[in-house]
Amino acid sequence: MNQPLPKSSAMLATDSRLDERRLASGRKKGFFHELIRNRILFLMLLPTLVFFFINSYIPMVGIYYAFTQFDFNTSLFDAKFVGLQNFQFLWQSGTLTKLTLNTVGYNAAFILLGNVLAIVLAILLNELRGRYFKKIAQSVMFLPYFVSFVILSVIVYNIFNYDNGFLNTLLLQLGGERVDVYNKPWVWIFLIILFYLWKNLGYSMVIYLAAITGISDEYYEAAKMDGANIFQRIWYITVPMLKSTFVVLLLFALGSIMKGQFDLFYQLIGNNGVLYNTTDILDTYVYRSLKVTFDVGMASAAGVYQSLFGFVLIMTVNYIIRKLNDEYALF
Repeated sequence: MNQPLPKSSAMLATDSRLDERRLASGRKKGFFHELIRNRILFLMLLPTLVFFFINSYIPMVGIYYAFTQFDFNTSLFDAKFVGLQNFQFLWQSGTLTKLTLNTVGYNAAFILLGNVLAIVLAILLNELRGRYFKKIAQSVMFLPYFVSFVILSVIVYNIFNYDNGFLNTLLLQLGGERVDVYNKPWVWIFLIILFYLWKNLGYSMVIYLAAITGISDEYYEAAKMDGANIFQRIWYITVPMLKSTFVVLLLFALGSIMKGQFDLFYQLIGNNGVLYNTTDILDTYVYRSLKVTFDVGMASAAGVYQSLFGFVLIMTVNYIIRKLNDEYALF
């Protein structure tokens, strides 16, 4: 067989120069070359970019009002500049501390309890052998996710209404006395968490159930051959396999931990000032500042604080996770 002749040093140098030219030409093409080459994909992406530009970037001009004392008798850009006075007032009055604790506390409960219970339900549902019962149970648990918060508020009101709600009617029939739930702030800490889990648990459960069905059966078969029981298979196979899904969902949830669940809190609590100390979050405070007190400066200051706090939090958590395991980090 004829073997190829070895290349001389001049030929090797020529090849290397050609490779460098190809790389240089590839670098010169850059973004505009990719834009022309994948113009259909960029065109499909355009509506999303326009949406975020209009709804997320243009409103950032309103950050200016966080440093002003807005007056409706003047124009938008004639508001009195007061520097950090709005932030100082929110901090010294204790409003910022209360809103932060409520917002972070509720969202931490939503994230931790929601994910843990969703994993438990997904594992239990996966271990069911009855196919029809499994589908029915999955549908029943997923159904509350489609219930609007307005309907949920009607349900809650008809349960806890003082005059003729279901709870007080039942208590009277049993010989007890009425309970004014809407005047007991501490009760709503548990009620809000309960109704949030009731509404969103099925959706999270479906995500984890999809991740479980993606686990290869070979792991479970090998564990059975080694004598592992069902609890050992769940603990040493299923739970570790769900780790990446849990971390990704956790990071996504932390990105909006300062946003709260405005629809949930506003629809359940409304304008009941008795419950504000334990149920008021940043979103409801901003909304009430704009609608009730018309204090644009305070509302803008709370919104800026909310965005900065959430940004720092997600960057910090993502940095820690990237140091621990780079594969689980978002960026």
